[in-house]
Amino acid sequence: MSVYFDEVEELQELFEHWRFVADKGQGLLRIDKFIANRIENISRNKIKSAAEAGCILVNDIPVKPNYKVKPDDTISIVLAHPPREIEIIPQDIPINIVFEDDDIIVVNKQAGLVVHPGCGNYSGTLVNALMYHFKELPYFNSGEQRPGLVHRIDKDTTGLLVIAKNEFALNNLANQFYKRSINRKYIALAWGIFDKTEGSIIGNIGRSLNNRKKMSIFPEGSNYGKHAITHYKVIENIGYVSLVECKLETGRTHQIRAHFEYIKHPLFNDAKYGGSNILKGTINNNYKIFIQNCFNIIPRHALHAKSLGFKHPVTGNQMDFDSEIPSDMVEVTEKWRNFISNRNIS
Repeated sequence: MSVYFDEVEELQELFEHWRFVADKGQGLLRIDKFIANRIENISRNKIKSAAEAGCILVNDIPVKPNYKVKPDDTISIVLAHPPREIEIIPQDIPINIVFEDDDIIVVNKQAGLVVHPGCGNYSGTLVNALMYHFKELPYFNSGEQRPGLVHRIDKDTTGLLVIAKNEFALNNLANQFYKRSINRKYIALAWGIFDKTEGSIIGNIGRSLNNRKKMSIFPEGSNYGKHAITHYKVIENIGYVSLVECKLETGRTHQIRAHFEYIKHPLFNDAKYGGSNILKGTINNNYKIFIQNCFNIIPRHALHAKSLGFKHPVTGNQMDFDSEIPSDMVEVTEKWRNFISNRNIS
């Protein structure tokens, strides 16, 4: 029997993708029993829920829990992360809920809020807030380390996230992310004027070999990193910076930030990826003061998850959400417009 493990898109540390190839001598066996024998500490109920959400496939076709595994069958599974290893304390942290029903929540995350607990951030996260606001819901008391999360955005990125309120919705949304059918658009303010008004950035993304806290780009087809594609369209050129719309085809950690650094257009004030330096423009003191004032207005990388589209996990209806660009990005963009209009940089 062959077993493979891979991390799924933006779900990287949130979901597991398992693949099993049944032996040639495999006798007929219900798939729930087959999986239970091969994944440690998994409940039959979790397997059933994953199957009902279309997250268990045999030879690329979704199957029910009573499917009988046959010799040489290839079984693929997308499952929620194992139970949490740390205690998550509910905390009364304000969250901006833009939509809610019995199955999902869509939130507009503010800057500075970490999405889920991790090293150095075991409290004060979106998950802590969700555990408080939905403490009456069984799923938020189920022992999951990251209840309901199917994707994430960085601490200092603002914008839209969808969260599941039950395991069926969780598995269904995870499957949509895995199939890359989720529509996500971001707005970024980046250094420099782009040579093309639109294009695609393609390059594997993996942990930097020199700095494990950031991501680097590796050649497409490389054995290092994961395939990643970012599509972009320039909305406005503003002298030494550009307002850009980004559409994710994949969703890797720091994908937009790393890809834009790779093409030498780091996000404005992105300290980790080189955007907190003066990369374009003059070197006179007035310009330096102007840039520092801009950095003070937006003391984070200028990136906002503006729109999000997906199929409702229960009704199947298309759900599309859009959000306002946050005030700090609006203010610093307008400050750039005023600065450029008052001088000739050509």
